[in-house]
Amino acid sequence: MIRLSGLGKEFLLGDQRVHALRDINLRIGRGEYLSIMGPSGSGKSTLLNLIALLDRPSNGDYLLNDRNVTGLDDDSLARVRRENFGFVFQFFHLIPRLTAAENIEVPLILAGQEPRQRRARVQEAMASYGLIDRAGHRPDQLSGGQRQRVAIARATIMRPAVILADEPTGNLDQTTGKQVISLLEQLNQEGITLILVTHDAAIGEHATRRIKLIDGMITEDTAELAA
Repeated sequence: MIRLSGLGKEFLLGDQRVHALRDINLRIGRGEYLSIMGPSGSGKSTLLNLIALLDRPSNGDYLLNDRNVTGLDDDSLARVRRENFGFVFQFFHLIPRLTAAENIEVPLILAGQEPRQRRARVQEAMASYGLIDRAGHRPDQLSGGQRQRVAIARATIMRPAVILADEPTGNLDQTTGKQVISLLEQLNQEGITLILVTHDAAIGEHATRRIKLIDGMITEDTAELAA
């Protein structure tokens, strides 16, 4: 499904060139549960952003469903993201002025779905995530766990093939964090590919495949160890 070949990412920091990622070679199959771990500054979020098509590599190739997406223009990248990926972030990234229901509805509006269909889909999603009684609440009226459930509902409303989660428990207490991980794992069990970035080894160990990054390079891949 996802194939990265010789992928690298460089940044200019003043007059110094920083290699955030080096020679990343990675294949991720449909339905996998993959965690990306490593210390701060190892390139975890940079790699996730490249997989998500939120950033462009400096070199190498990215094939998604056998299509090379490396050189697509911005409009094409946006369409591919919308059709394939859902995003869950540490800081939720909900729109403050919108209610929970309206936040969940945003991807459907961007996709051009008609209002009646949107309302039915949002109602179904809110029921699935136990948010019916929070439909009219804005993010500042929700707990951290409720906000992350809204974010997950929004991420899955378009029924994406891949969920990309960047430190999804980082702003949650331990109990709520476990509940969020359980929700994400349930989605994976339903066939969605789950790619999770975390600095927490206990959370990362839940994944059926684990990758470790050090200084922008893959130093460990449990899929290779099992081969």
